[in-house]
Amino acid sequence: MSIQVSVTPEVSYLGTLLEQCRQGTVIEVDWLEELRHSAEAIVQELAIPSKRQEEWRFTDLSSLLQVQFQAVDPQSISSGSQLDLSPFTLPETAQSCLVFINGVYAPQLSTVTGLPAGVFVGNLAALPPEYTSRLQDYLGRQQGASEVFTALNTAGLTDVAVVWVAKDTIVEQPIQLLFVCTTQAAPIICQPRCLVVAEAGSQLQLVEHYGADIEGCPDIPINKPYFTNQVTEIWVEENAAVTHTRNQRETADSFHIGKTAIAQARNSRYTGTGITLGAQLSRHNWEIWQTGEGTQTTLNGLTMISGTQLADTHSVITLNHPHGTSNQLHKCIVDGSAHAVFNGKVFVPHQAQFTNASQLNRNLLLSSKARVDTKPQLEITADQVKCSHGATVSQLEADEIFYLQSRGLNEVNARNLLIDAFVTEILDSIPVASLSKRLASCTSCRTY
Repeated sequence: MSIQVSVTPEVSYLGTLLEQCRQGTVIEVDWLEELRHSAEAIVQELAIPSKRQEEWRFTDLSSLLQVQFQAVDPQSISSGSQLDLSPFTLPETAQSCLVFINGVYAPQLSTVTGLPAGVFVGNLAALPPEYTSRLQDYLGRQQGASEVFTALNTAGLTDVAVVWVAKDTIVEQPIQLLFVCTTQAAPIICQPRCLVVAEAGSQLQLVEHYGADIEGCPDIPINKPYFTNQVTEIWVEENAAVTHTRNQRETADSFHIGKTAIAQARNSRYTGTGITLGAQLSRHNWEIWQTGEGTQTTLNGLTMISGTQLADTHSVITLNHPHGTSNQLHKCIVDGSAHAVFNGKVFVPHQAQFTNASQLNRNLLLSSKARVDTKPQLEITADQVKCSHGATVSQLEADEIFYLQSRGLNEVNARNLLIDAFVTEILDSIPVASLSKRLASCTSCRTY
Protein backbone atom coordinates (compact mmCIF):
# COMPACT_ATOMS: atom_id res chain seq x y z
CA MET A 1 0.00 0.00 0.00
CA SER A 2 1.38 3.43 -0.93
CA ILE A 3 0.85 6.51 1.17
CA GLN A 4 0.65 9.87 -0.54
CA VAL A 5 1.63 12.97 1.42
CA SER A 6 0.25 16.22 0.11
CA VAL A 7 2.41 19.31 0.34
CA THR A 8 0.55 22.57 0.76
CA PRO A 9 1.66 25.67 -1.19
CA GLU A 10 2.70 27.30 2.11
CA VAL A 11 5.05 24.39 2.92
CA SER A 12 6.50 24.23 -0.60
CA TYR A 13 7.05 27.97 -0.74
CA LEU A 14 8.82 28.06 2.61
CA GLY A 15 11.07 25.20 1.50
CA THR A 16 12.07 27.20 -1.58
CA LEU A 17 12.84 30.25 0.56
CA LEU A 18 14.94 28.11 2.87
CA GLU A 19 16.98 26.79 -0.05
CA GLN A 20 17.64 30.34 -1.21
CA CYS A 21 18.64 31.47 2.28
CA ARG A 22 21.10 28.59 2.63
CA GLN A 23 23.22 30.02 -0.16
CA GLY A 24 26.39 31.68 1.02
CA THR A 25 25.87 30.77 4.68
CA VAL A 26 29.36 29.39 5.31
CA ILE A 27 30.13 30.00 8.99
CA GLU A 28 33.40 28.81 10.50
CA VAL A 29 32.34 29.13 14.15
CA ASP A 30 30.98 25.80 15.40
CA TRP A 31 28.23 27.11 17.68
CA LEU A 32 26.99 29.55 15.01
CA GLU A 33 26.82 26.71 12.53
CA GLU A 34 24.86 24.65 15.06
CA LEU A 35 22.51 27.58 15.66
CA ARG A 36 21.87 27.88 11.95
CA HIS A 37 21.28 24.13 11.49
CA SER A 38 18.87 24.06 14.44
CA ALA A 39 16.89 26.88 12.83
CA GLU A 40 16.86 24.99 9.51
CA ALA A 41 15.35 21.97 11.27
CA ILE A 42 12.63 24.18 12.77
CA VAL A 43 11.79 25.75 9.40
CA GLN A 44 11.52 22.32 7.75
CA GLU A 45 8.72 21.45 10.17
CA LEU A 46 6.72 24.63 9.51
CA ALA A 47 4.89 26.45 6.74
CA ILE A 48 4.16 30.02 5.73
CA PRO A 49 1.32 31.17 8.03
CA SER A 50 -2.20 31.32 6.64
CA LYS A 51 -5.41 33.03 7.72
CA ARG A 52 -6.50 29.74 9.28
CA GLN A 53 -4.12 30.49 12.15
CA GLU A 54 -5.42 32.78 14.88
CA GLU A 55 -2.30 34.97 14.97
CA TRP A 56 -2.54 35.57 11.20
CA ARG A 57 -6.29 35.56 10.56
CA PHE A 58 -6.36 39.24 9.56
CA THR A 59 -3.13 39.15 7.54
CA ASP A 60 -3.33 37.47 4.14
CA LEU A 61 0.11 36.44 2.84
CA SER A 62 -1.18 35.14 -0.52
CA SER A 63 0.40 38.09 -2.37
CA LEU A 64 3.78 37.08 -0.92
CA LEU A 65 3.33 33.52 -2.18
CA GLN A 66 2.91 34.82 -5.73
CA VAL A 67 6.49 36.15 -5.89
CA GLN A 68 9.55 33.93 -6.21
CA PHE A 69 12.42 35.55 -4.33
CA GLN A 70 16.08 34.72 -4.64
CA ALA A 71 18.98 35.37 -2.31
CA VAL A 72 21.68 37.87 -3.17
CA ASP A 73 25.20 36.43 -3.28
CA PRO A 74 27.18 38.41 -0.67
CA GLN A 75 30.27 38.18 -2.88
CA SER A 76 28.46 39.83 -5.78
CA ILE A 77 27.40 42.91 -3.84
CA SER A 78 29.53 45.92 -4.65
CA SER A 79 30.75 48.25 -1.97
CA GLY A 80 27.75 50.45 -2.64
CA SER A 81 29.92 53.57 -2.69
CA GLN A 82 27.80 54.94 -5.52
CA LEU A 83 24.62 54.88 -3.44
CA ASP A 84 23.10 58.13 -2.29
CA LEU A 85 22.26 57.66 1.38
CA SER A 86 21.34 61.29 2.07
CA PRO A 87 17.58 60.50 2.22
CA PHE A 88 18.30 58.12 5.11
CA THR A 89 21.17 59.59 7.13
CA LEU A 90 20.71 61.97 10.05
CA PRO A 91 22.98 64.85 11.11
CA GLU A 92 22.94 63.58 14.70
CA THR A 93 24.41 60.24 13.54
CA ALA A 94 26.98 61.51 11.03
CA GLN A 95 29.75 59.81 13.07
CA SER A 96 27.72 56.90 14.42
CA CYS A 97 26.01 55.21 11.46
CA LEU A 98 26.33 51.55 10.51
CA VAL A 99 25.17 50.67 6.97
CA PHE A 100 24.09 47.31 5.56
CA ILE A 101 23.25 46.84 1.86
CA ASN A 102 20.97 43.89 1.11
CA GLY A 103 21.76 42.57 4.57
CA VAL A 104 25.55 42.74 4.03
CA TYR A 105 27.82 45.10 5.93
CA ALA A 106 29.08 48.07 3.87
CA PRO A 107 32.17 49.43 5.69
CA GLN A 108 32.80 52.09 3.01
CA LEU A 109 29.44 53.68 3.85
CA SER A 110 29.65 53.30 7.63
CA THR A 111 31.14 55.80 10.06
CA VAL A 112 31.37 55.01 13.77
CA THR A 113 34.35 57.17 14.76
CA GLY A 114 32.31 59.50 16.97
CA LEU A 115 31.51 56.98 19.69
CA PRO A 116 33.11 56.92 23.15
CA ALA A 117 35.25 54.18 24.65
CA GLY A 118 33.29 51.18 25.88
CA VAL A 119 31.03 51.03 22.81
CA PHE A 120 31.34 48.61 19.90
CA VAL A 121 29.29 49.23 16.76
CA GLY A 122 30.12 47.00 13.82
CA ASN A 123 29.43 43.67 12.20
CA LEU A 124 30.00 40.14 13.37
CA ALA A 125 33.39 39.73 11.70
CA ALA A 126 34.84 42.80 13.44
CA LEU A 127 33.65 41.88 16.92
CA PRO A 128 36.55 42.12 19.42
CA PRO A 129 37.66 38.89 21.16
CA GLU A 130 36.40 40.05 24.56
CA TYR A 131 32.85 40.13 23.14
CA THR A 132 33.13 37.10 20.87
CA SER A 133 33.39 34.71 23.80
CA ARG A 134 30.12 36.08 25.23
CA LEU A 135 28.19 36.29 21.96
CA GLN A 136 26.83 32.78 22.36
CA ASP A 137 24.88 33.89 25.44
CA TYR A 138 22.91 36.48 23.44
CA LEU A 139 22.60 35.79 19.72
CA GLY A 140 19.55 33.67 18.96
CA ARG A 141 18.73 33.26 22.66
CA GLN A 142 15.59 35.39 22.90
CA GLN A 143 12.29 33.63 23.49
CA GLY A 144 10.22 33.17 20.34
CA ALA A 145 13.18 31.99 18.26
CA SER A 146 11.11 29.12 16.82
CA GLU A 147 8.60 31.43 15.10
CA VAL A 148 8.71 30.65 11.38
CA PHE A 149 10.13 33.91 10.00
CA THR A 150 12.55 34.30 12.92
CA ALA A 151 13.85 30.78 12.33
CA LEU A 152 14.15 31.48 8.60
CA ASN A 153 16.30 34.52 9.37
CA THR A 154 18.53 32.48 11.68
CA ALA A 155 18.83 29.67 9.11
CA GLY A 156 20.19 32.17 6.58
CA LEU A 157 22.41 34.02 9.05
CA THR A 158 25.55 35.37 7.37
CA ASP A 159 26.20 38.65 9.15
CA VAL A 160 24.95 40.60 12.16
CA ALA A 161 24.88 44.29 13.06
CA VAL A 162 26.18 44.41 16.62
CA VAL A 163 25.82 47.25 19.12
CA TRP A 164 27.50 46.47 22.45
CA VAL A 165 27.66 49.03 25.26
CA ALA A 166 29.90 48.21 28.21
CA LYS A 167 28.88 48.44 31.85
CA ASP A 168 28.08 51.97 33.16
CA THR A 169 28.79 53.55 29.75
CA ILE A 170 26.50 56.40 28.73
CA VAL A 171 26.28 57.06 24.99
CA GLU A 172 25.00 60.58 24.39
CA GLN A 173 25.13 60.41 20.59
CA PRO A 174 22.37 58.42 18.81
CA ILE A 175 23.47 55.30 16.94
CA GLN A 176 21.87 54.64 13.55
CA LEU A 177 21.55 51.21 11.94
CA LEU A 178 20.69 51.70 8.28
CA PHE A 179 19.45 48.71 6.25
CA VAL A 180 19.04 49.47 2.55
CA CYS A 181 17.83 47.15 -0.20
CA THR A 182 18.76 47.68 -3.82
CA THR A 183 15.88 46.94 -6.17
CA GLN A 184 16.89 44.54 -8.93
CA ALA A 185 15.38 42.95 -12.03
CA ALA A 186 14.66 39.73 -10.12
CA PRO A 187 12.93 39.88 -6.72
CA ILE A 188 15.38 39.39 -3.85
CA ILE A 189 15.10 38.44 -0.19
CA CYS A 190 17.15 40.33 2.40
CA GLN A 191 17.50 39.12 5.99
CA PRO A 192 19.03 41.79 8.24
CA ARG A 193 19.97 40.68 11.73
CA CYS A 194 20.75 43.00 14.64
CA LEU A 195 22.01 42.33 18.16
CA VAL A 196 22.04 45.04 20.85
CA VAL A 197 23.53 44.45 24.30
CA ALA A 198 23.26 47.22 26.89
CA GLU A 199 25.23 46.06 29.90
CA ALA A 200 24.35 46.98 33.48
CA GLY A 201 24.06 50.70 34.13
CA SER A 202 24.56 51.72 30.48
CA GLN A 203 22.43 54.05 28.36
CA LEU A 204 22.03 54.46 24.59
CA GLN A 205 19.77 55.80 21.85
CA LEU A 206 19.25 53.61 18.79
CA VAL A 207 17.64 54.37 15.42
CA GLU A 208 16.83 51.55 12.97
CA HIS A 209 15.85 52.47 9.42
CA TYR A 210 14.64 50.14 6.66
CA GLY A 211 14.36 51.46 3.10
CA ALA A 212 15.42 51.01 -0.52
CA ASP A 213 17.77 52.74 -2.93
CA ILE A 214 15.31 54.27 -5.38
CA GLU A 215 14.75 57.63 -7.00
CA GLY A 216 11.78 59.66 -5.86
CA CYS A 217 9.13 58.87 -3.30
CA PRO A 218 8.95 55.22 -2.14
CA ASP A 219 5.13 55.46 -2.14
CA ILE A 220 5.14 55.29 -5.97
CA PRO A 221 5.20 51.66 -7.24
CA ILE A 222 8.07 50.76 -9.58
CA ASN A 223 7.17 47.07 -10.04
CA LYS A 224 10.38 45.80 -8.42
CA PRO A 225 9.34 43.77 -5.39
CA TYR A 226 11.69 42.55 -2.69
CA PHE A 227 11.26 40.89 0.71
CA THR A 228 12.87 42.06 3.95
CA ASN A 229 12.76 39.47 6.75
CA GLN A 230 14.34 41.19 9.74
CA VAL A 231 15.15 40.23 13.36
CA THR A 232 16.48 42.51 16.11
CA GLU A 233 17.41 41.20 19.57
CA ILE A 234 17.88 43.73 22.38
CA TRP A 235 19.21 42.83 25.83
CA VAL A 236 18.68 45.54 28.46
CA GLU A 237 20.60 44.45 31.52
CA GLU A 238 20.19 45.58 35.14
CA ASN A 239 19.56 49.33 35.53
CA ALA A 240 20.35 49.95 31.84
CA ALA A 241 18.26 52.20 29.58
CA VAL A 242 17.62 51.88 25.83
CA THR A 243 15.68 54.39 23.74
CA HIS A 244 14.87 52.78 20.40
CA THR A 245 13.23 54.18 17.24
CA ARG A 246 12.33 51.83 14.39
CA ASN A 247 11.42 53.42 11.04
CA GLN A 248 10.03 51.15 8.31
CA ARG A 249 9.93 53.04 5.00
CA GLU A 250 10.11 50.33 2.36
CA THR A 251 8.87 50.77 -1.22
CA ALA A 252 5.27 50.36 -2.35
CA ASP A 253 6.14 47.03 -4.05
CA SER A 254 7.95 45.44 -1.13
CA PHE A 255 7.15 42.99 1.65
CA HIS A 256 8.45 43.51 5.16
CA ILE A 257 8.20 41.13 8.11
CA GLY A 258 10.17 42.06 11.19
CA LYS A 259 10.62 41.15 14.83
CA THR A 260 11.99 43.16 17.73
CA ALA A 261 12.61 40.99 20.79
CA ILE A 262 13.62 42.68 24.05
CA ALA A 263 14.73 41.10 27.33
CA GLN A 264 14.59 43.48 30.29
CA ALA A 265 16.53 42.74 33.47
CA ARG A 266 15.92 44.18 36.94
CA ASN A 267 15.24 47.95 37.09
CA SER A 268 15.92 48.39 33.36
CA ARG A 269 14.14 50.88 31.09
CA TYR A 270 13.15 50.40 27.47
CA THR A 271 11.39 53.04 25.35
CA GLY A 272 10.48 52.01 21.81
CA THR A 273 8.82 53.95 19.00
CA GLY A 274 7.78 52.07 15.87
CA ILE A 275 6.90 53.95 12.66
CA THR A 276 5.27 52.06 9.77
CA LEU A 277 4.75 53.94 6.51
CA GLY A 278 6.03 51.69 3.72
CA ALA A 279 5.64 48.29 2.02
CA GLN A 280 2.60 46.85 0.30
CA LEU A 281 2.45 44.24 3.06
CA SER A 282 4.19 44.57 6.41
CA ARG A 283 4.13 43.04 9.85
CA HIS A 284 6.09 43.93 12.96
CA ASN A 285 6.20 41.67 16.00
CA TRP A 286 7.20 43.45 19.19
CA GLU A 287 8.04 41.04 22.03
CA ILE A 288 9.11 42.18 25.49
CA TRP A 289 10.13 39.70 28.18
CA GLN A 290 10.64 40.86 31.76
CA THR A 291 13.50 38.93 33.42
CA GLY A 292 13.65 40.93 36.67
CA GLU A 293 11.51 43.15 38.85
CA GLY A 294 11.03 46.91 38.63
CA THR A 295 11.23 47.25 34.84
CA GLN A 296 9.81 50.18 32.89
CA THR A 297 8.53 49.64 29.35
CA THR A 298 7.13 52.29 27.01
CA LEU A 299 5.91 51.47 23.50
CA ASN A 300 4.73 54.12 21.04
CA GLY A 301 3.62 53.25 17.52
CA LEU A 302 2.35 55.00 14.40
CA THR A 303 1.01 53.26 11.31
CA MET A 304 0.03 55.48 8.38
CA ILE A 305 -1.06 53.65 5.23
CA SER A 306 -3.14 54.24 2.13
CA GLY A 307 -3.99 52.68 -1.24
CA THR A 308 -4.09 48.91 -0.81
CA GLN A 309 -1.41 48.62 1.85
CA LEU A 310 -1.71 46.10 4.67
CA ALA A 311 0.17 46.81 7.91
CA ASP A 312 0.06 44.50 10.92
CA THR A 313 1.47 45.22 14.38
CA HIS A 314 1.56 42.44 16.96
CA SER A 315 2.98 43.11 20.41
CA VAL A 316 3.49 40.90 23.45
CA ILE A 317 4.55 42.24 26.85
CA THR A 318 5.19 39.48 29.39
CA LEU A 319 5.60 40.73 32.95
CA ASN A 320 6.92 37.87 35.07
CA HIS A 321 8.13 39.83 38.11
CA PRO A 322 6.65 42.37 40.55
CA HIS A 323 6.74 46.18 40.37
CA GLY A 324 6.82 46.31 36.56
CA THR A 325 5.40 49.24 34.59
CA SER A 326 4.35 49.22 30.93
CA ASN A 327 2.62 51.88 28.83
CA GLN A 328 1.66 51.35 25.20
CA LEU A 329 0.04 53.75 22.74
CA HIS A 330 -0.37 52.72 19.12
CA LYS A 331 -2.06 54.93 16.51
CA CYS A 332 -3.20 54.03 12.99
CA ILE A 333 -4.24 56.35 10.17
CA VAL A 334 -5.83 54.41 7.32
CA ASP A 335 -6.83 55.88 3.95
CA GLY A 336 -7.99 54.48 0.60
CA SER A 337 -8.64 50.74 0.74
CA ALA A 338 -5.79 50.07 3.14
CA HIS A 339 -6.04 47.62 6.05
CA ALA A 340 -4.39 48.06 9.45
CA VAL A 341 -4.13 45.35 12.10
CA PHE A 342 -3.24 45.76 15.77
CA ASN A 343 -3.03 42.93 18.28
CA GLY A 344 -1.48 43.81 21.62
CA LYS A 345 -1.13 41.35 24.49
CA VAL A 346 -0.08 42.02 28.06
CA PHE A 347 0.47 39.03 30.35
CA VAL A 348 0.46 39.60 34.13
CA PRO A 349 0.78 36.22 35.91
CA HIS A 350 0.36 35.69 39.65
CA GLN A 351 4.01 36.37 40.49
CA ALA A 352 3.88 39.83 38.84
CA GLN A 353 2.26 41.63 41.78
CA PHE A 354 2.15 45.46 41.93
CA THR A 355 2.26 45.72 38.15
CA ASN A 356 1.00 48.88 36.45
CA ALA A 357 0.16 48.30 32.77
CA SER A 358 -1.82 50.35 30.26
CA GLN A 359 -2.50 49.82 26.57
CA LEU A 360 -4.42 51.97 24.08
CA ASN A 361 -4.93 51.66 20.34
CA ARG A 362 -6.42 54.69 18.57
CA ASN A 363 -7.45 54.46 14.91
CA LEU A 364 -8.44 57.13 12.40
CA LEU A 365 -10.18 56.06 9.18
CA LEU A 366 -10.00 58.62 6.37
CA SER A 367 -12.16 56.83 3.78
CA SER A 368 -15.23 54.63 3.66
CA LYS A 369 -13.17 51.69 2.32
CA ALA A 370 -10.43 51.87 4.95
CA ARG A 371 -10.36 49.00 7.43
CA VAL A 372 -8.85 48.31 10.82
CA ASP A 373 -8.91 45.18 12.98
CA THR A 374 -7.89 45.85 16.56
CA LYS A 375 -7.57 43.45 19.46
CA PRO A 376 -6.02 44.75 22.68
CA GLN A 377 -5.69 41.98 25.28
CA LEU A 378 -4.91 41.76 28.98
CA GLU A 379 -4.42 38.39 30.68
CA ILE A 380 -4.15 38.93 34.43
CA THR A 381 -3.95 36.40 37.26
CA ALA A 382 -2.23 38.67 39.79
CA ASP A 383 -4.33 40.40 42.48
CA GLN A 384 -2.56 43.63 43.36
CA VAL A 385 -2.23 45.30 39.96
CA LYS A 386 -3.44 48.35 38.09
CA CYS A 387 -4.10 47.54 34.44
CA SER A 388 -6.16 49.05 31.64
CA HIS A 389 -6.61 48.61 27.91
CA GLY A 390 -8.80 49.99 25.16
CA ALA A 391 -9.27 50.80 21.50
CA THR A 392 -11.05 53.53 19.54
CA VAL A 393 -11.99 53.75 15.87
CA SER A 394 -13.16 57.08 14.50
CA GLN A 395 -13.28 59.39 11.50
CA LEU A 396 -12.62 63.10 11.22
CA GLU A 397 -15.50 64.86 12.91
CA ALA A 398 -17.55 67.12 10.66
CA ASP A 399 -18.13 69.65 13.45
CA GLU A 400 -14.40 69.93 14.11
CA ILE A 401 -13.74 70.59 10.42
CA PHE A 402 -16.58 73.13 10.36
CA TYR A 403 -15.15 74.89 13.41
CA LEU A 404 -11.74 75.25 11.78
CA GLN A 405 -13.35 76.47 8.56
CA SER A 406 -15.18 79.11 10.58
CA ARG A 407 -11.74 80.31 11.71
CA GLY A 408 -10.59 80.88 8.13
CA LEU A 409 -9.16 77.51 7.05
CA ASN A 410 -10.35 75.73 3.94
CA GLU A 411 -11.54 72.12 4.21
CA VAL A 412 -8.25 70.55 3.08
CA ASN A 413 -6.16 72.52 5.54
CA ALA A 414 -8.65 71.82 8.31
CA ARG A 415 -8.43 68.07 7.69
CA ASN A 416 -4.64 68.18 7.58
CA LEU A 417 -4.45 70.14 10.81
CA LEU A 418 -6.53 67.50 12.60
CA ILE A 419 -4.41 64.68 11.18
CA ASP A 420 -1.20 66.46 12.19
CA ALA A 421 -2.55 66.79 15.73
CA PHE A 422 -3.30 63.06 15.75
CA VAL A 423 0.28 62.04 14.82
CA THR A 424 2.15 64.69 16.82
CA GLU A 425 1.89 62.80 20.10
CA ILE A 426 3.84 59.88 18.63
CA LEU A 427 6.38 61.89 16.62
CA ASP A 428 7.17 64.08 19.61
CA SER A 429 8.24 60.97 21.53
CA ILE A 430 11.20 60.49 19.11
CA PRO A 431 14.30 61.98 20.78
CA VAL A 432 16.20 62.54 17.50
CA ALA A 433 14.99 65.94 16.34
CA SER A 434 15.90 65.65 12.65
CA LEU A 435 14.14 62.28 12.33
CA SER A 436 11.01 63.58 14.04
CA LYS A 437 10.95 66.58 11.69
CA ARG A 438 11.52 64.40 8.61
CA LEU A 439 8.72 62.04 9.56
CA ALA A 440 6.40 64.98 10.24
CA SER A 441 7.05 66.26 6.70
CA CYS A 442 6.40 62.80 5.27
CA THR A 443 3.11 62.34 7.10
CA SER A 444 2.00 65.86 6.12
CA CYS A 445 2.75 65.10 2.46
CA ARG A 446 0.58 62.00 2.62
CA THR A 447 -2.48 63.90 3.79
CA TYR A 448 -2.76 66.02 0.63
